[in-house]
Amino acid sequence: MVWEYSNKTTQLFLDAVGGKPGTHLGEIKDPDGLGEHGSIACGDALRFAFKVKKHPTDPTKDIIVKARYLTFGCTSAIAASEALCAIIEKGQYTPIEALKINNKDIVDYLEGLPVQKIHCSVMGAEALEAAVFNWAQKRGVDLKKLGIDMRMEEKDEGRIVCKCFNLTEPYIKRKIKELNLNSIPEITAAIKAGGGCTACHHAPGGLHDLLNEVWGDRKEGIHHVPEEKTESEQEVSMYKLHKKIEQVIDKYVRPVLQHDGGDLEVVDMKGKLVYCRLKGACAGCPGAQQTLKLMVEKTLKDLVDPEIRIIAV
Repeated sequence: MVWEYSNKTTQLFLDAVGGKPGTHLGEIKDPDGLGEHGSIACGDALRFAFKVKKHPTDPTKDIIVKARYLTFGCTSAIAASEALCAIIEKGQYTPIEALKINNKDIVDYLEGLPVQKIHCSVMGAEALEAAVFNWAQKRGVDLKKLGIDMRMEEKDEGRIVCKCFNLTEPYIKRKIKELNLNSIPEITAAIKAGGGCTACHHAPGGLHDLLNEVWGDRKEGIHHVPEEKTESEQEVSMYKLHKKIEQVIDKYVRPVLQHDGGDLEVVDMKGKLVYCRLKGACAGCPGAQQTLKLMVEKTLKDLVDPEIRIIAV
């Protein structure tokens, strides 16, 4: 499917990647707070950093004056990171006050996000928490004495439920409660758990069981499994998918490659596997594999379907 982004989300993304003055994509030398969330190996990762104007006697009154990020992610990940930085800088928050910013604030700033991209806003809020925790350690601020539980132990303690994204049981259960997640697709959309191999969906102690533990029978339809499509419906669905892939390649991918004297040949498509080869100048380029992975595949994942895979032939 093609993601329907708000005009604001699209503009924030274009401004950031274009390096427009006032945007926040980049690093901070010797940051006062640094936090990360996600994994590059899994496809989404965010590094968030900030600088503060230090209070001479009370570090809890430090004011965040500069925020920056680096992200390995899609349009919504970049736009959500821009939104987070803009909210913080405009608000002139202390690091502790910044903790009040949650993923809903980020989504509202962006004027909405597709439900499948909500995890990008969650990623920003989690990276912010990690950065504040880092700042507190550096400045000697005891967050627990202030009644703030950062739950940083969740990253290292607890049984790993989703091995693809290295997410623990305590973290997933907390997010189910905080974000009112009622189904496995909602969990995947919000925090990506179960979005890889799907083995954790119905395994003992997996996402299905965690929903049961958190909600019990309070939520109806938690375990609803949609009926499988008929063979003819599946064929029509695949036909539409393949047509959309061709359209996106023609509109977004091919012009970029042709600008550098190259091109792309789609040899075959089987389900969500796209078999293709680079042509022209791109074919002999040392970075050909990176082009297929980071440009072609990434574009198709973002604009068509996140499960698409490019197979070089």
